[in-house]
Amino acid sequence: MNIKTLPVGLIDTNCYFVHLPEKRQLYVIDPGGDAAEIVAVTRSFDFDRVEILLTHAHVDHISAAGEVARALGIDCVRLAAADHPLYASPENALLPWLPAAKNLPPAKEFAPNDDFTVIPLPGHTPGGSGLLFAAGNALFVGDTLFAGSVGRTDLPGGDYHSLMESIHSRLLTLADDLNVYPGHGPATTIGCERATNPYLQD
Repeated sequence: MNIKTLPVGLIDTNCYFVHLPEKRQLYVIDPGGDAAEIVAVTRSFDFDRVEILLTHAHVDHISAAGEVARALGIDCVRLAAADHPLYASPENALLPWLPAAKNLPPAKEFAPNDDFTVIPLPGHTPGGSGLLFAAGNALFVGDTLFAGSVGRTDLPGGDYHSLMESIHSRLLTLADDLNVYPGHGPATTIGCERATNPYLQD
């Protein structure tokens, strides 16, 4: 499994490319801006099938989804159902910098598959999700957990208690050597965050 990171948009949202060469499968995770760059990187991989996966529906993680989907012939994005209202909301914006995304493809619930497991991570948004690719020892967590920090909960749909419950009961129970790929900033590991993240210390 190959992973490539491309920071995109005004606030450097991490767009990830997960390539499974043996299956000729490519996943584009959180196409938040700079659609042309995302499409160019996508076409650098050798694949037969490509899907867009969203860890959550905030505008900085979905803004390029429409353009990318049209360019690659993708008919929907995969997103937890609890975030579908946010995904479609015209108020899902960070004005004046990021207007609401337009011409988005339909959002559908994650489909069962053998490539990754969906871990519900409510808190930053109601439908925040972790995407665990066990074969690559990789977990994509959106804005739930960062290297040295945790996601904010002061945006619509955020809930601090739910966020901390998600982190403690669903992330910190995982193996220390699991690689964590957040929505912004550098990658980390579960063990590193367990030991050093100031928001997670008793």
